[in-house]
Amino acid sequence: MRLYVIGFAAGVWWLQVQPRLPPPHWFWLAAPLACLALLAARTPPSLRMTRRALAAVCCFACGFLWAAWLAGQRLADALPAEWEGPDIQLVGVVAALPQPYERSLRFEFDVERVLTPQAAVPAHIALSWWGSPARDDKPATFPELHAGERWQLTVRLRRPHGTLNPHGFDYEAWLLERNIRATGYIRPGGGSRRLDTLVMRPQYLVERVREAVRSRIQTSLADAPYAGVLAALAIGDQRAITQTQWQTFTRTGVNHLMSISGLHVTMISGLAFALAYYLWRMSARLTLWLPARKAAAIAGLAAALAYAWLAGFAVPAQRTVYMLAVVAIALWAGRLTAASVVLSAALFVVLAIDPWAVLAPGFWLSFGAVALILLVSTGRIAPPHWLTAWARVQWAVTLGLIPLLLALFQQVSLVSPLANAIAIPVVSLVVVPLTLIGVMLPFDFPLQLAHVLMRACATLLEWMSALPAAIWQQHAPPAWTVAVAVLGVLWLLLPRGFPARWIGTAALLPLFLTEPPSLAEGALRLTVLDVGQGLAVVAQTRNHALLYDAGPAFGPQIDSGNRIIVPYLRAVGVRVLSGMVVSHGDSDHSGGAVSVLQAVPVGWLLSSLPADHPLQAQATSSRRCEAGERWQWDGVEFELLHPTRESYAREKLRSNDRGCVVRIGTAGASVLLTADIESKSERELLAGVADRLRAQVLLVPHHGSRTSSSPEFVQRVNPDIAIVTAGYRNRFGHPRENVLDRYRELGSRIYRTDHDGALLLAVDDDGAVRVQRYRVLYRRYWHAPLANPDLLDDEPQ
Repeated sequence: MRLYVIGFAAGVWWLQVQPRLPPPHWFWLAAPLACLALLAARTPPSLRMTRRALAAVCCFACGFLWAAWLAGQRLADALPAEWEGPDIQLVGVVAALPQPYERSLRFEFDVERVLTPQAAVPAHIALSWWGSPARDDKPATFPELHAGERWQLTVRLRRPHGTLNPHGFDYEAWLLERNIRATGYIRPGGGSRRLDTLVMRPQYLVERVREAVRSRIQTSLADAPYAGVLAALAIGDQRAITQTQWQTFTRTGVNHLMSISGLHVTMISGLAFALAYYLWRMSARLTLWLPARKAAAIAGLAAALAYAWLAGFAVPAQRTVYMLAVVAIALWAGRLTAASVVLSAALFVVLAIDPWAVLAPGFWLSFGAVALILLVSTGRIAPPHWLTAWARVQWAVTLGLIPLLLALFQQVSLVSPLANAIAIPVVSLVVVPLTLIGVMLPFDFPLQLAHVLMRACATLLEWMSALPAAIWQQHAPPAWTVAVAVLGVLWLLLPRGFPARWIGTAALLPLFLTEPPSLAEGALRLTVLDVGQGLAVVAQTRNHALLYDAGPAFGPQIDSGNRIIVPYLRAVGVRVLSGMVVSHGDSDHSGGAVSVLQAVPVGWLLSSLPADHPLQAQATSSRRCEAGERWQWDGVEFELLHPTRESYAREKLRSNDRGCVVRIGTAGASVLLTADIESKSERELLAGVADRLRAQVLLVPHHGSRTSSSPEFVQRVNPDIAIVTAGYRNRFGHPRENVLDRYRELGSRIYRTDHDGALLLAVDDDGAVRVQRYRVLYRRYWHAPLANPDLLDDEPQ
C-alpha cells in the first residue's frame, strides 16, 4: 500500500508543476488505470517486483489524472474578462471569519444569486470592505459584518492575479487552493444591505462559533500582546500575530506550535480518549453494550475533528485527523495497523480531497516530520527510556528537516532543539488546554493565566532569537543537493548497527558548499521585481549588489521589503548590499526600505529624501543623490544623472522631479533607471546630459504615466527594451496606451511586470542582453494567460 500511495502522491505533485492541464479526453483513462493497478497488485508472488512497479506507475497516472480533473472543474468556475471592473450586484453569504486590517475588512463570500443581468460570477470569491481610517483619537471604523450573514452587495471584481517573483509567494496558487476564483471590493453607496443574520448551514455555524471564540479572547485580553497567539492556538487565526512575533517564532523554530499543529490536535484527542475511557468504564451496562476502548476511540476522534474544524482544518490538522481515523477504524476492526500504513492512508486522503496541498510548505514539513518520527521510534527491539526516545525524536526532526527548510525558506534555526524543548510542553500541554477551557467558561482567569504563561515563554524565546548564532541563512540550494541531502539524512537516521552511517554526513555537504554561479568581470545581472504598483530593482555585478528602490508598503507590518525583496536576496545569495538607492519619498518606492535595512547589511544609502526623513536614521551611511557622482564595480560603471545639487534648493519642486536617475554601463550596453521623473526632469536631462541618455534598456519613467516619456526623451534614449513596472489593473491607469505607442514606434520590446511578473536581465561583458519573464520560466496551469505570448525570451539584443 505504501508504495502505491507514494506513486499516487507523486502523480498529484507532477500535475501541480505543469504549465497547462492535459486535454479533457485523458480523464477517461483514470478508471482503466485504477483497475489495472488493482489487477497488478494481485498478481502471483513470482512476479512481485514487476507487478509492484506496474501498480505504482498506474497509481502515479491515477494521481495525475485525478488532480487534473479536479483542477479543470475548479478553473472552469471563472470570472469572464468582460466582467472585470463593472459593478455587479450579488446576493450571498459571508462564508468565513471576517479579517480586520488597517483600513478594511476582508472576507470570503459564497455567491447565491447574481442580480446584474448577463453577469457571470464564480461561486466563491474574496471581498474587501473599506472603512474610514483612524484619525487623531478616533479609531478606524468598519462595517459590522459577521460570518454566516446573507447580504446583498454591489461589488467590482477581478480575476485571480498576484505578484510573481523568484523564490516568492504564489498568491494565485493560494487562491486556487482555497477555491477563491475572483477577488474584489464592495462599492460605497451601492445599496449594500443585510438580508439574514444567520444562514443555518453547518459550515456557517462553524464559522460563527470561530468568530465567537475570537471575540471572547479579544474581550477577555483586550490589548494584551499575545492575545493574537492565543487566537491562533484556538481557532487557527494567525493574522493577529504580529510580524515581530512571527520573526521570533521563526528564528527559534517554534512557529509550527503557533498554528493548529498535529501535536495540538493529538493532545486534545488523547485527553478526550482518556476521559471517555475512564467515564465509560464506570458503567457496567455501557461496557457490556460497547467496549470502553471503542467508545473512547469515537470520543477521541470526535474531539480531534471538532478542534480541527474550529481551527480551519489546515493541512497539519487534516493529516492528524485522518491518521487518528485510521487508528480508530483499526481498533474497531480488531486489527493492528503499522504506523507507516496509517501515515500513508492519511497522505492519500489529504491529496484525494485537496490535491493542491502539495503546494503548501506545511504539507511537506508536516508529513516529513511525522515520517522522521516513525523512522526513529518504530521497529525497535526494546523500548528505550522515555528521555532517550524524546532526545532521539528531537534529533531526527531537527536534522531531518534541514534540507526542506533550506529549500523552502533558505534558513534553519540553530536554537530550535532547545527552544522546542521548552515551548512544546508549555504551549501544547498547558497554554492550549487553558485557552480552550477559557473560551468555554464565563470567567477570564484561564485565558489570563494562559496569556501569562505564553508571555513568559515568548520572553525566553525572544532572548534565544536575539542570539547572534540563532539562525543559519544561505542561498537557495540546487534541487539535486536537496535530494542528495534527504537520502543522506535517511541513512544517518538508520538504526545503530547499519554500516557506514557516516556517509550520510558527506551527503549533506553539497547542500552547504554548492555556491550560486558567479558573474564574469564586466557582466551585469538585473532583476526587476514584481512588487505591484511600485518599483524595486536588484543590480548585481561579480562581487557587489545594488538595490534601486524598495517597492510599496502593503500594511503596517507587511511591505515589499520583508515579503519580496529580502527573500529574493537571501535565495540568490546576496548577503550584503553594497548600496541602496531610494529615488524619492513616494511610498511605492520607499515602502519596503526599512525592512531591507533591518534585515540585510547595507553599505550606504543614496536618496533624495529630506534630512529629517525617518529612513535616514536607519542607514549607517547616508548621502544625497547628486548628478555627476560615479563609481565602478567589477568593470561595470554606475553614474547618477539626476537630480542636480541646485534642485534641492527649489522647495516647490515635486518629489517625482527630484528622483534619482541612475545609468549603469557595461562594455557594450547600458541601462537607464528613471524612477518617477516627469517631463520637466526629462527636459533637464536632455539639456544637460543628452549624450549619456542612449540606453539599450530603459526603465520607463513613472510606470508609463501620461506625464512622462515625452517624445523627445523617448527618441533620445531609443531603447531596445522598455520595462514598465505597474500593478495589475491599478487605479492610476498605468501604463497609458499612447505612451506605449511611442516605444512601439521605435521598435522597442515592451515588458510589463503586471503581465510578465519579475523580469530577469543578463547583460554579458560583450554587451548582449537577454531577458527572461518569470511568468514564462515559472509557468503553472493556474496562472493568468500571458498577455503577450508572442514576445520571445532569451534573445540577445
